[in-house]
This record gives sequence, C-alpha cells and structure tokens, in this order.
Amino acid sequence: MDGAEDLNDDRSKRLPTFSEVLERKTRSPVDLYMFYLFLQRENSEDILDFWLDVKQHENLCRAYFKDIRKSGRTIKEDWPQFYDYAKRRGSIYGTVVGVGRTADMGAEGEKGGHSMDKDRLGGRSTSPFSFTAGGGYEKERQHMASPSDEPRSSTPFSLRGNKRASRAPTVIRRSGPISRMDLVASAERIYFRYLAPPSQSALADPSSNHEIYLPPALRIHSFPLNSQQDPSTQEEMNAMAQIPDMFHAQKNYCFRAMEQECYPRFLRSKAFGNLTPVSALVRLVLGLIILWIGLAVAFSLVFLDVKPKSKRFFLFIPFTFAILFLISHQYELDPILVFLGQSESTPFRTIRIGEPYVKKLLLGRAIWVTILVVAFDAALTLLFWAVPGHRL
Repeated sequence: MDGAEDLNDDRSKRLPTFSEVLERKTRSPVDLYMFYLFLQRENSEDILDFWLDVKQHENLCRAYFKDIRKSGRTIKEDWPQFYDYAKRRGSIYGTVVGVGRTADMGAEGEKGGHSMDKDRLGGRSTSPFSFTAGGGYEKERQHMASPSDEPRSSTPFSLRGNKRASRAPTVIRRSGPISRMDLVASAERIYFRYLAPPSQSALADPSSNHEIYLPPALRIHSFPLNSQQDPSTQEEMNAMAQIPDMFHAQKNYCFRAMEQECYPRFLRSKAFGNLTPVSALVRLVLGLIILWIGLAVAFSLVFLDVKPKSKRFFLFIPFTFAILFLISHQYELDPILVFLGQSESTPFRTIRIGEPYVKKLLLGRAIWVTILVVAFDAALTLLFWAVPGHRL
C-alpha cells in the first residue's frame, strides 16, 4: 500500500511517462485511448496497433509456457527446439522457460522495459526471420496484404496516402488450451498485417494491410510457416522455435519511435492544451469574424459620435468573445472548459480531466489565458471609449 501511495504522490508532481500510458496507468486526457485518438489524427495509429498486437502475441506465448509448466512438463520436454534456441541465443521468456538468462535483444522480460539489442540496428540483419522466399507459401491468405508497388515509408509516422487502420489490434480470445499453432497463427497475422513487403501482396486484399516502416536491419522479408499446416521439415521446426521472440526487436524500435517522435507532441497537445486542431481552427474563424463585427460597430460609434459616450462600454461584449476565441486558438486551450474540468477528445466532444498533474497544469494556463483575455478586452474597450467622437 505504501508503495502505491508513493507512486500516486509522485504522479501528482510530474507528467506521466510513455510506459505508464501504454500500461494504462494514467487517466484522461493523457491515457492510452487519447493517445490512440491523437495518432489517428496524424494517420499514424498503425504503429501503436503493431505494438499492442505484438504485446498481445508475447502475452499469448507466456501463457503457453505457463500452461506447460502447470501441466507438470518442462519446456525442454515439450518444445526442445525452442529450449535449445533460447539457451543458445537467449529469449525474453528466459525466466518462464527456465533457461536461466534472457536475450540481450530486449530487457523487457516480464516487466515491460524497452531496450533493444544494438546488433539489430547495426549494419547487418540479425532479425530472427530474415529468411528468403521458398517456404512453399503459395496459398492465398486473408491477412496477406500490402499497398501496390509504392516506395516504403521513410519514417514510422509518414504513412502512404490517407489510410487509416480499419480496426483495433487483433484480439485472440482464449477458449481452450493454447497450442504452438496458435502462436504461429498469431505471428502470421501480425506479419501479413504490418510487415509484409509489396512483393507478397499479389493475392491479397490491400485494405487489410497496414505496413509500418522499419529500418533495413529489422525488416522481415518472408514468413516461411503456414498456420494451417504443422511444420514437417527441420527448417520449419527451427523457424517455429523463433516465433515467440520474432517481433520483440521491432516492437522495441516502435516503442522508441513513438516515445521520441509522437509522445512529446501528444503531451504538448493534451497536457498544455485542451482543444483539438479542428476546434481551434473554428475558434480562429469565429474570433476573426466577431472581431471584425466589434471593430465595425466601434468605428461606427466613433464616427457617428453617438451619445451618450457610455454606450461604447458595450463593445466589451464582442471584444470579449473575439479575444477569447483568438487566444484560445493561439494556446489551443479554452479556459472555460478547463474551469469545468473538461478536455476535448474529438472535435466538440469532451471528457473529464482526471490526471492530477495535468489538471494543475491546465488550470494554471487557463488562469493565464483568462488574464490575457481580460487585459486585451479592457484595453480595446477603453481605447474606443476614450477616442473623441467625430461625426463624418
């Protein structure tokens, strides 16, 4: 209990980390749901879908290994090829399968860390599945898809065209004991949805593919297994042994790409503002229109020399709305919504601000925006009140 309280106290004094967002430990507007919506606006949600799908694939593998241990068998007896592979090259499931060590390819293990083997980003490809074509993979598949022969993206967040992910990450429901072929099916689904190169898309529906960018050292060029057929050759048995660790390095690369490129923008958008770009743009347009109306009325009162002069004080009404909308657009923050404890999730739809430190930050910025609105409003109103009238 003390540890949980200390964590909550610490979170009330800082912004959440990216790991905490992915682990669903944060509240709106900096939770995983809001991050996914943010990536959708940038047409970049596929990389998060891939990370979540691989995370689920790894959880499925852990569940398989734990089922084996609960049955009284050992991994060495049940799956000797994987045991030899894990003992020789290391595995993120080392503590589960009992090989005594984990691979240097990732320190995530059971706790969800996010480092990666340096060799995988070096000059040579050490990806577990850098196989050449020729595994007899001729059968058409539902998830075998990729856009037409266009060049690959140069960054994880500059995707081709205006495509959107058609659905959230695949959910594999467990209705019985997990088999090795379930692990193969999971890996196959991920490969053909996110990693299949254009050369493998001839028989597929392009709409089901959401290929993400990976550096050359991490690209996987083929999937030499068939989830509908048990492996029959020694090469296929060895390939199956690599299935549990297959996407771990790619997953870590995607984590770092999101953490370094996208997450800072997400925090700036949601921890220091509460408006979506569309809503902010609408406020800019409304602010300019209302400001034009206010200035037209103000000059009319001056050049018509309307009496009494105190009528000019009513100019504060259009000036207030105009300045509020314009400054809200500039800061991407609506102080009224903040005072009500709300932040926009999608244009003109709001959710309650639940993260304590974010609420504190937004409240401070809302007070500052309010001071600016009052100051500019008072200055404009007093300026037009003080100008002598002169009837043209």
